[in-house]
Amino acid sequence: MWELPEWPFLTFLALASVAFVVVAVAYVAKWVRHPQAARAELRHPVKMAFAPTITIAVLILATAYAEIAPTLATVLWWVGAVGHLLATVLVLTAWAGRGDIGASQITPAWFIPVVGNIVTPLAAGSVGSVELAWVAFGVGVLFWVALLPLVLERVLIHAEPLPARLLPTLAIFVAPPAVALLSWEVLTGRVDDPFGRVLHAAVLAFVAVLVAQAGRLHRIPFALPYWAYTFPLAAAAVATTAMAGARPGWGYDLVAGALLALVTALALYVLALTLRAAVRGQICVPEEAPRPAPATMAP
Repeated sequence: MWELPEWPFLTFLALASVAFVVVAVAYVAKWVRHPQAARAELRHPVKMAFAPTITIAVLILATAYAEIAPTLATVLWWVGAVGHLLATVLVLTAWAGRGDIGASQITPAWFIPVVGNIVTPLAAGSVGSVELAWVAFGVGVLFWVALLPLVLERVLIHAEPLPARLLPTLAIFVAPPAVALLSWEVLTGRVDDPFGRVLHAAVLAFVAVLVAQAGRLHRIPFALPYWAYTFPLAAAAVATTAMAGARPGWGYDLVAGALLALVTALALYVLALTLRAAVRGQICVPEEAPRPAPATMAP
């Protein structure tokens, strides 16, 4: 929209592609060398919600490659779209059928497996199926509306607060309305109609709430959940940029530019922290087992 050069996009796409390959190879190696641990992770009441980030990442890469490598993008899109719908069914089945998954396991990451379907339409018009994209969009929006009250209750009612390590996942609240707005633009050609403007209002509201928590969030020691900040804020920047292109005035441009600068700096900062932690051997290590409760004497 602002006629910026293309090289930053290509640079970040190359970094994203390399990161995806590195993580994918490491994850396959985990299944080969430690299949029981990998299987346990997929069954973990909290961690299982993060597994479908794999198919979301595939869909994001398909969107990024749609113009420069359409054949590759088409393959990635179908793998990601069908794979994420399958992941949705599997996770919903686990949530419905397992007695060990209750209110204390709800986190903002619950949006990932089911609401993540709203990512599917982003490249559907150029390298995928618009019909399947509408199905995925409907599933994603429906479950966003359904899960939002549950996740808000988990966050706002402090009887069982989120563990400090998972507090960065609060940023995930930003992602559903932001990506839904972009998918709505792809599917309908409109971004500033009433539905689009309501979605964008939700984006700005959740960004404001997240920024208001910055002081508390900054005190949390670094861990891999820090990456939860990056995708939602990037989606918010793109959604606001799309709105700026459709609405008059400079206000949207100002907010979009600020969000773009923020998330670019934040992504590089989190990357630097991750590399430092990797060098120090502080990531990909077993979690500490919970300490047993102290024994008590009967009265």
